[in-house]
Amino acid sequence: MALKQTEQIFNERLAECYDELKWLYMELYHDEHAFAYFVQMLKQFYEERPASLRKWDEKRTAQKDWYKGNQMLGMVMYVNAFGGTINGVRKHLDYVKSCGVNYLHLMPLLESPQGRSDGGYAVSNFRKVDPSLGSMEDLAALAKECHRNEISICLDFVMNHTSEDHEWAVKARQGDIDCQNRYFFYDDWTIPNQFEETVPQVFPTTAPGNFTYNEETGKVVMTTFYPYQWDLNYANPTVFNDMTANMLYLCNQGVDIIRLDAVPYIWKELGTNCRNLPQVHNLVRMMHMAADIVCPGTLLLGEVVMEPSKVVPYFGTVDKPECQMLYNVTTMASTWHTLASRSVKLLRHQLGTVFALPKDYTFLNYLRCHDDIGWGLDYDYLETDGLSQIPHKKYLNDYLTGKYPGSDSRGELYNDDPRLGDARLCGTTASLCGIEAAVFENDDGKLEWAIRLDTMLHAFLFTQSGVPVLYSGDEIGQLNDYSYHEDPLKREDSRYLHRGDFDWKLAELRKDPDTRQGKLFQAIQNLIAIRKSHDVFNGLADTWLVETNHDRVLGIGRYYHGEKLIALFNFSEHAETVSLGESEQYLDLVRKEPVSLDTVTIEAWDFCWMFLKYPEEGKPEPEKKPAKRKRKLT
Repeated sequence: MALKQTEQIFNERLAECYDELKWLYMELYHDEHAFAYFVQMLKQFYEERPASLRKWDEKRTAQKDWYKGNQMLGMVMYVNAFGGTINGVRKHLDYVKSCGVNYLHLMPLLESPQGRSDGGYAVSNFRKVDPSLGSMEDLAALAKECHRNEISICLDFVMNHTSEDHEWAVKARQGDIDCQNRYFFYDDWTIPNQFEETVPQVFPTTAPGNFTYNEETGKVVMTTFYPYQWDLNYANPTVFNDMTANMLYLCNQGVDIIRLDAVPYIWKELGTNCRNLPQVHNLVRMMHMAADIVCPGTLLLGEVVMEPSKVVPYFGTVDKPECQMLYNVTTMASTWHTLASRSVKLLRHQLGTVFALPKDYTFLNYLRCHDDIGWGLDYDYLETDGLSQIPHKKYLNDYLTGKYPGSDSRGELYNDDPRLGDARLCGTTASLCGIEAAVFENDDGKLEWAIRLDTMLHAFLFTQSGVPVLYSGDEIGQLNDYSYHEDPLKREDSRYLHRGDFDWKLAELRKDPDTRQGKLFQAIQNLIAIRKSHDVFNGLADTWLVETNHDRVLGIGRYYHGEKLIALFNFSEHAETVSLGESEQYLDLVRKEPVSLDTVTIEAWDFCWMFLKYPEEGKPEPEKKPAKRKRKLT
């Protein structure tokens, strides 16, 4: 592309948002010189963007809703666990494709000090890959290969803090005032103690407090997460300029989706809880505009761990968007609550909130991820059903760790705080579903039930609107890895229970339908194929709760362009019967059998996807509140 044309495109993109960009920037920083530097930095990264990525941008922007359809399927993985190195992941892209995955989330892979990395979330260099995993050139090559295969790359951008080994932190310890101003340094504990009065602790047992005394400087530094992770001061325009530059550098390596880690924490203000402050939204909006100017094919994924009704401000508005995607963490936690409690009441309540949100909002949905399961449930609602927070959390943890009588779940506690009666939970999907217990006991009947439960949960995942994401290994039912107990660098962090190395020998068994790996893999692949072949799973579909009049059976309805789906999920170890009162003839998408919905019996831990296509001409709108009539399922 000619230099003159390149400059014209940049100027046109900048002009579209210049007034808003400058207004937001000056509102925060009141610094014309810093803003001029910021604009020049954007131009530099636009000019450096490879031609192949500019073509990729054109393709993405030509279809702006490319990530909202029913074709998207994600997978999250640790590079070292899956392929050893970035090049190892590249060699195994055929496996990724065989899973139907076209969105690959690589867990933190930037340089981070061993033993003080928090799983890669303490970055010491934002422009260097951890040498044990490869190089930045390897990452760019992987992205290029992924793009050839229509796979998008997602990478975490740890923006709240740096490692204490980062260049800025090293200079700060040496007395560099400019670098100290990039963090929160205080001469004594006076102001830190004032912060502590209003700022909650993230890890009160393993990393209590929000500040750490630094002996080298004789000062106190803010460390919200761990003592080796120093919070960045985004009230300093140099921090915002340089961190945005680091983000754009990663985009220019071919990263398509930037996961903004811990984004609600990035603005600190005395007298507040330092969470979700208005300035956070200004910063994210400016980052969104920076990406629109330099790399418009890029998406921002916000890691906001709150209930859906409270995370939606991070989407921004139609005219002034912030993040294109957000995590649906509440549904994930509510799903495991439902499994343990056998009651779908809370899940119905929570999904009702999600279904009421605008369809333009795209959530990333998942059963498990690299992190723990935190019990941030709606306890005000649960208390109306007689469930108190502390004893209920204990029940959930007892059940899902297998301590409760009759439970086949096998998880471990994380960040246990006996004083508060609180703990989070770890474990792979398969182990939490009972597959591990069935294998250990060599009980084929129990194994069949556990595989059915695992499959049902994935069907529920695929029924939700948004982007479903598999955790690497779940597709073959990988079990807990207890070897972390023997590793001195990992044994204090039970999240490594579900972060074990991918077992390629077991993965080969996915081709054998007589093995547990084969049964689960082929069942999940069948669901993926069905989802991709029916528009009713499109993220823009109408969704509603189907009244089942049953506390153990969840019902979801979907409608899109003449296609209707009624999905039923039995969260019970017994067969359950519900009455829907539907007279039309449906097709069971999994069993490929005709059904009429009136009185429907669903086997234990099972589900039904029942599909109806209306005629193109004169198709009636589906009734969301069907009349109650009784007929047997045929």
